[in-house]
Amino acid sequence: MSQALSGCTYKLLSCPSIVTSACVGGRTEQKGPMHDYFDLTNDDDYFGMETYEQAESFMQKKAIELALDKLRLTSEDIDFMFGGDLLNQCTGTTYGVRDLNIPFLGIYGACSTMAEGLLLSSLMADNGVGNKILAVTSSHFCTAERQYRFPLDYGGQRTPTSQWTATASGALVVSAKGNGPYVRAVTIGRIVDMGVSDANNMGAAMAPAASETISAFFKDTKMTPQDFDFVVTGDLGLVGSRIVTDLLLRDGFDVRENHKDCGKMIFDTESQDVHAGGSGCGCAASMLCGYFVPQLRAGVIKNILFVATGALMSPTINQQGESIPSIAHAVWISSDNGKDETI
Repeated sequence: MSQALSGCTYKLLSCPSIVTSACVGGRTEQKGPMHDYFDLTNDDDYFGMETYEQAESFMQKKAIELALDKLRLTSEDIDFMFGGDLLNQCTGTTYGVRDLNIPFLGIYGACSTMAEGLLLSSLMADNGVGNKILAVTSSHFCTAERQYRFPLDYGGQRTPTSQWTATASGALVVSAKGNGPYVRAVTIGRIVDMGVSDANNMGAAMAPAASETISAFFKDTKMTPQDFDFVVTGDLGLVGSRIVTDLLLRDGFDVRENHKDCGKMIFDTESQDVHAGGSGCGCAASMLCGYFVPQLRAGVIKNILFVATGALMSPTINQQGESIPSIAHAVWISSDNGKDETI
């Protein structure tokens, strides 16, 4: 059973294991600095489909298939699945996984969806609800632009603070038993709204939520940033990354030396026209599944605090002048199960 350290942080006593993961990317990701860490990329953002929405569903199904194939698993080996995306009613996921016949729980955390799915999968495995649980998410630049901003044909000008939604998907399987990397603790985030209403400045909207969750984790566990190789945020980009490090420093936590942001990693902000960096559910998911999990499994890095962030907005509400509430969830992932340690 998971041990409550506070109202929102739990130590996972059995240390569930991320036994396999995979990620898929599109054309911009293929040209980015992290292209070698994708299991599959395609220079056609349609992925051979007729619509971008169908392409996003294809990416999710392909990421799942690649992750399962690495352990020669089938969908019948999976007890439950958590999945979601940025589209209305999470249709990118539901249409992508509808043929897999896996008991399904749809979730929506915007760009925090991978952290939410991993957190929920790990809690279920730690408490004996399922042996192998899958978490998957995705985003697509063209589907997100059509839903949240303007169709690409409109040719709208993007502001300097805007971020480029990653065309990517990530999938992983959490098992009650395995050889790591291990999920050792999680912090469930609270909704934070600091009044930012600019839909083209997601970094500023989400950074306070990331700071709130990271601070809560360190206070609840009595750990420090120096206990981790990296404190990894999801999709704050250039603007939000500066804000979160400043906010954490004011709270007594210095992450300036070991902070990494998936939105800054996935693209080259100087050579690629992505403005303030990457975003979208698939951004943090692909960096976690393609880069960090393999590095942890190989023992190259020992501990990360994975904190994906999401802006819980809709275009309708935003156009009515409402501010953007945000959320962040934290997951401590380690190459060591820490059976002899205490926190």
